[in-house]
Formats: sequence, structure tokens, C-alpha cells
Amino acid sequence: MSFVGKILNRSQKDNMDIEDFLNTIDTETQEVEDADAYVKPMFLKADTDLKTIAKELKDGNTVLLNVSELIKRNPVRLKEQINKLKRFTDEIDGDMARISEEKMILTPARIKIIKRK
Repeated sequence: MSFVGKILNRSQKDNMDIEDFLNTIDTETQEVEDADAYVKPMFLKADTDLKTIAKELKDGNTVLLNVSELIKRNPVRLKEQINKLKRFTDEIDGDMARISEEKMILTPARIKIIKRK
């Protein structure tokens, strides 16, 4: 096998190992320890989720928000929901940013996100 072939094979093998590793991280169960604040994964599916998200931010927790459900069902509604969350995070001196097409991060008061320009 050529030198480049060996590198490509090792690189593909390493990628598979990393992919498997990353896929298993979320499935590990851990006991929740007492902490000052948490990073909480949440879904935005309905209006009632806004209250839960707001409570978490008021409690000082960071929210990793998955909006994939509303992207598929009702993009106009998603925009309204995001605008409400933006106004709320501004009111509490928090911040929000998009991580990917379907995910956002929302931070509580006094935690700011450095965004690329």
C-alpha cells in the first residue's frame, strides 16, 4: 500500500473511532451533581416550552436549544418564538447565538457569547 493510501486508511479509521466515540457520549448516564449552574439541552416544540426555557435562564442555566421540530413544521412560528426568546434574553442581560441549522445556545444574565463576524 502506498504512503498516501496508508495515511488515508488511518485517517478514515480514526474518523470512525471519533464518530463512534462522539455518538456514545450522549448515551452515558450520569448522576446530576449539585452545581452552581447547568448546561441543559432542550427542545422548542410549542409555546409552553418558552416558559420552561425562560425559567432555566432565570435560574442561571445555559440552554442548548434544538429547534429542528419547528423548522420542519412551521418556520414562521419558529421565527416568532425566536424573536420572543431574543427579547427575553435582552431583558435579563443574557445572550443567544446560533450553533448550527437546528441548534442555538441561550445564556443567562452576565454571560456573553463571542460571535464571529
